[in-house]
Amino acid sequence: MPNTLPHHLTILTGASRGMGLAMAEQLLQAGHHLVCISRQSNAQLVAPASSVLEQWQADLADSLPVAQRLGTWLAQQDAAQWASVTLINNAGMLAQLTPLRDADGTDLAQALRVGLEAPMQLTAAFLGATRGWPGQRRVLNISSGLGRRAMAASAAYCAAKAGMDHFTRCVALDEAGQVNGAKVCSLAPGVIDTDMQAQLRGADAGAFADQGAFADLHRNRQLTSPGDAAARVLAYLGRGDFGVEPVADVRG
Repeated sequence: MPNTLPHHLTILTGASRGMGLAMAEQLLQAGHHLVCISRQSNAQLVAPASSVLEQWQADLADSLPVAQRLGTWLAQQDAAQWASVTLINNAGMLAQLTPLRDADGTDLAQALRVGLEAPMQLTAAFLGATRGWPGQRRVLNISSGLGRRAMAASAAYCAAKAGMDHFTRCVALDEAGQVNGAKVCSLAPGVIDTDMQAQLRGADAGAFADQGAFADLHRNRQLTSPGDAAARVLAYLGRGDFGVEPVADVRG
């Protein structure tokens, strides 16, 4: 009787909508075990035959218990069954678009916790729990061009993505000297037609000087669909040179 166990394990955050949902749908193939971590589960996600789907409902603004759960769960797995194990840190949030002097402290804290603290906590738990696993180990952090280019009224989001880029560089150095060290990359996925884009183009132009530019992207049909963006990101993840550049852009 053939072995029907999944051979590829992926943990994906922010999978309930947008590009995260599109990635989840594309990852649910035969031989894959997908663990989605989001504030809400999504009934639209259904695992086909010979694949496994788990949806964990969790608020990544309080990421330590989520990371501890992930580490414990991974420690209970049979490492030998997995040809690959991958963490995709996709979840993020855009704080209120306003100059930092006018920002709400709670809003700032939540944006930084979801956008930077949670990826670091989950990456630490993932790398610690899978140390010594024989399969391919990968961490893909979904970054943004705004981690590399400043934008007014967006300090929290820009800082979180810049921090994500730089902690990825550090992890790449950590893993380079390890036996079967993880391949890591912080990848900018391009401009995508998501709720975040709607928030940007719908912002108060008086507080957010770039509002018109984002409105023009939508008006001129320059946004990538979530499905196409997901396909490009997952194709990059599957490249043989994934992780050679710890900070990259899917358009490059």
